[in-house]
Amino acid sequence: MTGAASPSVTHPPRNLATVSFPLPSTLTPSKLGRFVNCPLAFRYSYIEHLPEPASIYQLRGTLVHVVLQQLFAEVTPCERTPERARAILEAAWPAFRSDDEFLALELDEAATASFLREIHSLLARYFALEDPTQVRPVGVELDLHAEVDGIDLHGIIDRLDHLPDGRFVLVDYKTGRSPRAERSRSRLTGVQFYALLCERVLGVRPSEVRLMYLGDQVVVVDEPTDQSMRGLRQRATAVWAAIERACATEDFRPNPSPLCKTCAFRGTCPAVAAESNLVGAAR
Repeated sequence: MTGAASPSVTHPPRNLATVSFPLPSTLTPSKLGRFVNCPLAFRYSYIEHLPEPASIYQLRGTLVHVVLQQLFAEVTPCERTPERARAILEAAWPAFRSDDEFLALELDEAATASFLREIHSLLARYFALEDPTQVRPVGVELDLHAEVDGIDLHGIIDRLDHLPDGRFVLVDYKTGRSPRAERSRSRLTGVQFYALLCERVLGVRPSEVRLMYLGDQVVVVDEPTDQSMRGLRQRATAVWAAIERACATEDFRPNPSPLCKTCAFRGTCPAVAAESNLVGAAR
């Protein structure tokens, strides 16, 4: 689906008490991006908490993050080798394989073997991107909260490194492929968000933020500046104000886009239903 939402598509009725929607307690990069992409999907996910089955891509990313987290948090620098990463994966696999989210994928033996091969491949691509024995992290999976302009910002940072020259670098792993140029800026909003949290909570503004795409072995680098930090604050404030208005008026409109194809809420979305009705009427 493409284009703006049709004016004829109305907000679906709630089966809840006739009061305004409650505001989320925090604003995260995921919430910000979800609301900008589709306010109705934001409502379903973060206000009504409708179930969202994890995709194979999400679970693949989760497992890679688990391995890299342990590699940096629990292993000495000289031991951060491909062999040690494989050992961590082997130790984590039995529990991961029996987890309800993974079981819900209902993968057969061949698909499960393919899933595990892809994890090994992504880890090998990571080691081709950087030498982890030379990395000096000061934080892994940093869980940070900060109040900025009256908004509780929250984010979990994959890794914060301290360089020999005294600078700090923020690293975010992505297990997919790097986006096209027109979408790259939106991806950088997330790490700029993390940079603002570092500045507010730790008193340190990273000199660089790095998006490390393991899928095609691309590293996207950006530099947080006074201007970009102001821009991030303005964007967060504007999105939060829009969320407040949507909650107060109970008006979360769908925003049809190519993202609809993989949306977990297709079955309850009025825009999808309206499009289906139009297609059916045209036949």
